Amino acid sequence: MNIVHPDKQFTGLDEYPTRLNGPESMTKRRDPVMWKQWDESAPIARHEAEHYAEKGYLIRNDLFSQQEIAQLIETSAALRNDGQSIRSEDLVVEPGSDAVRTIFRLDEHSAVFARLAADARLANVARFLLGDEVYLHQSRLNYKPGFTGKEFYWHSDFETWHAEDGLPRMRTVSASVLLTDNSALNGPLMLIPGSHKQFIACHGETPDANHKSSLQKQEIGVPSREVLEKLATQAGLDAATGPAGTVIFFECNTLHASNGNVTPFPRSNAFFVYNAVSNTPSAPFAATKPRPAFLANRENFKPIEPVTGNLCDS
Repeated sequence: MNIVHPDKQFTGLDEYPTRLNGPESMTKRRDPVMWKQWDESAPIARHEAEHYAEKGYLIRNDLFSQQEIAQLIETSAALRNDGQSIRSEDLVVEPGSDAVRTIFRLDEHSAVFARLAADARLANVARFLLGDEVYLHQSRLNYKPGFTGKEFYWHSDFETWHAEDGLPRMRTVSASVLLTDNSALNGPLMLIPGSHKQFIACHGETPDANHKSSLQKQEIGVPSREVLEKLATQAGLDAATGPAGTVIFFECNTLHASNGNVTPFPRSNAFFVYNAVSNTPSAPFAATKPRPAFLANRENFKPIEPVTGNLCDS
């Protein structure tokens, strides 16, 4: 298992230059994948930690009761149906329509999802993987409607968070909680296993206010087709599927994407980005100014206090 006890602190130097004027490049990551050694007290099994270290993601099932899942689904539907009441900067709609695609700062718009973000079944796993206390860098509700749900292109989250938010190190993990059944057909999360071990420095400078277009279609900070083909040919592609209630943890540098959804069946998930409190953002490394607060928390770094018990009892 590729587990390293970290001893490096952020020095202010950019160890992952990207958005280059020159050609795209690929280098070995300079940070551990696992920031803490596994032992019997870990919130995941040893084989799960090994899978995460090797593949860059982990799928966990049967964490929530049917009652809890039903409450999450009901709450997410109410949020989407009441999209007009969400402040405009937190709301992204599908290109060419007013259908809700994403609601940002999900934990601020819903007490139920704020409780989910702090749930020990998520937060304790993030704390273990990152070897630190954690806070929410970002949260959102993603919705991909049937028939018209748009695709999202291949990218590394860390490349954007480093370039445009100023996160120094690869010490961040995302947790996607499925709120509908995700099959291989309705646009699930796809990943290139093992891609988190390399950092792809992308070509092209960051335009001003790049986030306004990238939230609907990302074109800056994405790998070339040649690099994607090479990595996928070597390692294959994985689809992260499962019934509602499944949780997918994936490493911040793992390349991922999702297909469009032309099935009649919608796909949605709650998405929480846990960042180590030792990895708070600096100035952006490849943008003139930071992205807005709804995309990148730059103020409240208070560690999450994990909460146990049934979500429905809160």
